[in-house]
Amino acid sequence: MKILHLNYYDFTGGAAIAGYRLHEALLNNNIDSKIISSNNKNKITTILTLPKLNIIKNIHIKYYKKVINILLLKKYKKTKTKDYGPFSLQLISNKTLIKKVNYLKPDIVHLHWICNNFLSIEDIAKISAPIVWSLHDQWAYTGGCHYTFGENDLCNKYEKCCQYCEFLGSKSQKDLSYKIFKTKQKTYKKIENLAVIGVSNWITNTAKTSALFSSKRVICLPNPINTKLYKPIDKINARLLWNLPTDKKLILFGAVSATSIPYKGYDLLINTLRQLSTNDIEAVVFGSNEPENPPLLQHKIHYLGNLRDDVSLVSLYNACDLMVVPSKRESFCQTASEALSCGTPVVAFGIGGLLDIIEHKLNGYLAKPFDTTDLANGIDWILNNDNYNELSKNARDKVIREFDYDVVAKKYIALYKEILNNQNAALL
Repeated sequence: MKILHLNYYDFTGGAAIAGYRLHEALLNNNIDSKIISSNNKNKITTILTLPKLNIIKNIHIKYYKKVINILLLKKYKKTKTKDYGPFSLQLISNKTLIKKVNYLKPDIVHLHWICNNFLSIEDIAKISAPIVWSLHDQWAYTGGCHYTFGENDLCNKYEKCCQYCEFLGSKSQKDLSYKIFKTKQKTYKKIENLAVIGVSNWITNTAKTSALFSSKRVICLPNPINTKLYKPIDKINARLLWNLPTDKKLILFGAVSATSIPYKGYDLLINTLRQLSTNDIEAVVFGSNEPENPPLLQHKIHYLGNLRDDVSLVSLYNACDLMVVPSKRESFCQTASEALSCGTPVVAFGIGGLLDIIEHKLNGYLAKPFDTTDLANGIDWILNNDNYNELSKNARDKVIREFDYDVVAKKYIALYKEILNNQNAALL
């Protein structure tokens, strides 16, 4: 069985990491798995890239795609991309990628994060093999946004048809979100063999209610984690590695561009820290350097910048007493599962994929969404809990039971086999 994963990034961002971990878990289970990505910085043999074009042609194609995107978005003067992230069009074909995918003749093509002009919407219907599509955000069933935000922090227009897009600041019915939505609708109807994977119950359920996937098979399968790598180690030694104080209680927060992506909730973290009255607490932030104008707090914050390897993350999770996830949107949240796997409890708002990972007051604390007072209460509850060691054990047990490489890989392998058996039966 040959599985081919498509992911724009090799290791940058949650979707890329999740895709690679699934790929690695499949390899561990003797499945022929490969990835096509836009880059392969670590020169891994199972990650393939497209042939390099000559410099002039490469610049021309990149410039052309960017210009088209800019021109299509130019008329929308009040877009909320600075607040809520990118708005991806994916309207320009990547013929080279489609040609390579079909040339390799995989049994199944597994899509992950395919934006940044990696694969156009219409390209998806040109893939010859059955398709499995993991939803690492909501883009696949919206008119262009990756997470839905709108009036009262909620937009559910994807359930019928995207139009009058609040993300674009549009007052038009047939705006760009409408055109992208209709392009997806037309394309998806052409794809007979498509299984949609929600990596959490939240994104699975929202995909099921969407107009674009309501007639497709949508199932929930989580992202895997290597529990043999992400495991508890001695806390004091871990702190010494990072030159962190051994006499303080440490709160960890981190994500890609942790302080600059608004929906990651750095502002909510700062409001939460201001409500913690004890003086024996310090915070640790990874994924961003210290801001030019850092907030004034009574608690010291250690900014560690970007971490690019698993070993660093493992030691940092173990160095801290808890992790806080103040996100406004999370399809899964791998940092939460990584922390739990290291035996570090997690405090988060009860939203999205975090509801699948955190068991309230068993391995962490689920606060009322966006209530920073309750988030602060959760931090206090864990840091002063007489049964902290039990929380830590429960954290580790949860990940081993539900998200371990072998546990998740076997579920995906069963799905792949079922898809291929059904395809073979249809041909008879």
